[in-house]
Amino acid sequence: MASSQKYWQSTNEAILLQTKKVLNEYLLSLKLANKAEATITKYCWVLERFLMECRTPLADLTSDDVLQWFNDYSPGKKSKTLDLFHSCFTSFFNFCIEEDHMENQVMKKRWRPKIPQALPKYLSQEEYARVKLAAEDLSLRNRAIVLFFLSSGCRKTEVSNLNIQDVDVNKRTAEVKGKGGKIRKVHFSEECSMVLNEYLKSRSFQETDALFVTPKGLRLQSKGIYEMISRFGKKIELSLHPHCFRHTFATNMMARGAEIEFIADEMGHANINTTRVYARVPTEDMMIAYQNKMG
Repeated sequence: MASSQKYWQSTNEAILLQTKKVLNEYLLSLKLANKAEATITKYCWVLERFLMECRTPLADLTSDDVLQWFNDYSPGKKSKTLDLFHSCFTSFFNFCIEEDHMENQVMKKRWRPKIPQALPKYLSQEEYARVKLAAEDLSLRNRAIVLFFLSSGCRKTEVSNLNIQDVDVNKRTAEVKGKGGKIRKVHFSEECSMVLNEYLKSRSFQETDALFVTPKGLRLQSKGIYEMISRFGKKIELSLHPHCFRHTFATNMMARGAEIEFIADEMGHANINTTRVYARVPTEDMMIAYQNKMG
């Protein structure tokens, strides 16, 4: 698997030397395309697993070779796992074709498992109120983080990467770096703005400093944000994580009649179909509106 120092490089000795060279070219291409470290690490692990066991040179690889490996690997595996492998293999083999390491795509679309799209988990109105009330007892930093998530719909990595100069407290906007290094402007609530302002007054800083820091003044990493929110959830007997807040933001915006294009822009969705899943969520506001109409 990829080393922690160079996560985009495989050092697996069980893979054919020439194949490993191509694999590392592919992983580097992902890094240059600004793919997340977690994504590259996951793809590296998947491809290493296959290339260790299927030692046919890439130029000689056939669909039968890949299908045989899938059939041997599949028993007992979840559909989402197999879907990940299918996506990873397709991307890798497309790269091999583009770079003339292979002539034809050996993956077949019909091999991809059909996965029903699960509804996103979000906070009900009662849970949302509990979170807002309990957050008043948090430290200024942690309360600001919770309010920022709830009112901006950002991902935890986006929040971790924010610097003070990226945030305009008065206009209640922030420029975040999303997936693929894309910059977008998000908005946050007046309450969040007030708490952020108080938090910044409580510390000394340079404009280039991280927005959220540890007690030692270091940038609060996404793992630390996740753990803080998880502990907060356990304290109030709720299963909380940053993506739950993101889903809650989207469903609340949808229930209030916001245009789906606006929600997609705020959340940084490259494909608007990703946002449309929230239109299928029967939020309480939607159910109340239905009951008022239909009785």
